[in-house]
Amino acid sequence: MKTVIIEDEKLSAEHLATLLKKADPTATVEARFDTVKRAAEAFEKGLRADLLFVDIHLADGLSFDIFTKTEIDTPVIFTTAYDEYAIKAFKYNSIDYLLKPIGIAELKTALEKFRKLNPNQSAIKLKEIPGIYETMKKSHKSRFMVKMGENLASVKAEEVAHFIAEEGVVLLATTGGKRYAVDYTLDELGDMIDPAAFFRMNRKVIVNINTIQKISAYFNGRLKITCPFLPDADCIVSRERVNDFKKWLDG
Repeated sequence: MKTVIIEDEKLSAEHLATLLKKADPTATVEARFDTVKRAAEAFEKGLRADLLFVDIHLADGLSFDIFTKTEIDTPVIFTTAYDEYAIKAFKYNSIDYLLKPIGIAELKTALEKFRKLNPNQSAIKLKEIPGIYETMKKSHKSRFMVKMGENLASVKAEEVAHFIAEEGVVLLATTGGKRYAVDYTLDELGDMIDPAAFFRMNRKVIVNINTIQKISAYFNGRLKITCPFLPDADCIVSRERVNDFKKWLDG
């Protein structure tokens, strides 16, 4: 069985490829792509596979754009960390969806469903999805995949105390004081998180409203917040963000 993985998180792609080999030793990964553009170009040039594993949210857009740019009739299993995305994708003729972090049992179940698929039912009609892009942009990420040593795990959004950029890496800090690197920039995270729960307080930090313990006036018209595990030097709300911060607190 020839497969293609379309996934912009390197760890997720490697994890899926490893699990796939365990779930079906006959399966091969013919190609991996991390953007809509690269995937669409490859299919336009004649790339073919028996099954596609497709993350819904890619670095340069939603993966549904691939199916509007080129004709593909290959069955699809969507992979996603977005609960709402997964549900909608499942309803629109995909074979199945796998919620990250993907487990071996769930993957085997999806592959079994693929094997039982009637060849005449394999055409994916994603071009017919009405307004799917606008609908999905309104969904917020409910959990984040992190690497714990050699293993992968997910952290629920409500368990995130803050995100902080340090030395070119963005770290997720949990309410329990643990920190993990994530494969997103703060700008990207700003489009994924619930704006009612999280706020970009300066160029380095996005904070969860539920972790703020104290707010104090700070010189130069800025504000200083007190949050567990947030370094003192990074807990300042920049002056240009103070008004928006107050409005955010006021709900």
